[in-house]
Amino acid sequence: MIEVAAITFDFGNTLARVDRAGSRQVIAATALELMDAGIVADRAAFLAAWSEERDRQFREEVPLLREVDVEQRAVRVLARLRGMAVPREAERWDDAAAAPFATADEVALVVDAYSRAFIANVSPVDDAFSTLQRLSADGYRLGILSNWPLALTIDQFAEAQGWLPFLDAIVVSQRVGTIKPHPTIFRAAEAALGMGQRPEDILHVGDDWAADVVGARGAGWRVAYLRGRQDDTPLPTSARGDSSGGEQVTTADVEIDELSELAPHLRLAASPAGSARA
Repeated sequence: MIEVAAITFDFGNTLARVDRAGSRQVIAATALELMDAGIVADRAAFLAAWSEERDRQFREEVPLLREVDVEQRAVRVLARLRGMAVPREAERWDDAAAAPFATADEVALVVDAYSRAFIANVSPVDDAFSTLQRLSADGYRLGILSNWPLALTIDQFAEAQGWLPFLDAIVVSQRVGTIKPHPTIFRAAEAALGMGQRPEDILHVGDDWAADVVGARGAGWRVAYLRGRQDDTPLPTSARGDSSGGEQVTTADVEIDELSELAPHLRLAASPAGSARA
């Protein structure tokens, strides 16, 4: 049994399924709204540009443990649609030169449309609600701990799914400034959960080996690895045994295939006043 007082969950492909088909639906819905607003004229060109610039940002930022910037992506996409030359694959954009190709209002509309489309077109995994409900009732402090470029999207998604009554914290890389596995984001989650002096009593649940397993272990946390979620996703991924910096071999405390399998492995740790749910 794993004795902990708090549990955090990754978001993409842990609480919500982010596969390629769903992602295409999100971008397609975004394109339709932008066409209606007169910002985009060529749907196919927008879809291709968005996908290519998303992948470019991942190549640029993830190795540096930085979150990608959706506003920056919106500017780059609109700039290329409006005639700016696209850099070669290994080159970075001249973002200062790209900026005049889009107004601040247009960029805000792109970001808002994308966020709304995500909430409307992405579904939670089947056992997300029941797992959060059960663990909350059992007395664990619960949080979302996610790499994600739009924190407000996760806030709104959690609200739409009825998860907020079960959650004590939502910690997202956009707000923190670094992505998992960097220890800073785990320290931020400890503080948000009121567990700053007890990292060993926190369990993190996630599907990405380097970000979730290596990251949680490096922070001194316990970790549950959610298997089989990496096969069809546009998100950055890593395989078992991968790490971001040549760390020693890392193992998970438990491996599961579904969130519903987690609770039987857990026991609530004795907690000082205020560090666990009453």
